[in-house]
Amino acid sequence: MADNDEPDGGVTGAPSPRDRGLTDDERRKRGRAPDPVSPGQSVAKAQPPSQVQIAFVLILVGAVVLLAGQIVTILFKQQLIDDAIRHGTESGLKFDPEDVAANADTLIWALFVGALCFGALMSLFAWKAREGTRSARTVVALLIAGGLVFQLGLVRSVFSVVSSLALVIALILLYLPKVAEYFPKAGKKL
Repeated sequence: MADNDEPDGGVTGAPSPRDRGLTDDERRKRGRAPDPVSPGQSVAKAQPPSQVQIAFVLILVGAVVLLAGQIVTILFKQQLIDDAIRHGTESGLKFDPEDVAANADTLIWALFVGALCFGALMSLFAWKAREGTRSARTVVALLIAGGLVFQLGLVRSVFSVVSSLALVIALILLYLPKVAEYFPKAGKKL
């Protein structure tokens, strides 16, 4: 059998018995082609830099803290309604307390569902960004920007401040110059 004959019936690209177990670099040194990737196999992806890993964890923490804040709001719903009614009557406003309670209930549950959806989207795109997808990193940046405007502009609480801080740190980590090469630019095809 010649040096380039294939032992498995002439199938090209299949490693010979003496090449099995060798790394691609060792195969190249011997003048052989690297081990081809089978249709069922996937190419091993590079490990994300530690900054990207930390950013991913911080995004998950920010989403969980935001959701926890909404759960606390649900638990203290009646106290919030009572405070709103008391503040409104002290200000001399005329309103129906039952309407305030009904509208507050709707608002609180809408904020909870919104926080749940926001957290799920953030987690999904953070996962894709962790895998090196540049467009997912951009979507995460846009979600963080929108979340910051909402959390710090409309709904201020300890939970929203902590969540915002975690998300800002994650955003900074995702755009450090050290990690730029982990997010390759898409090639232009004309």
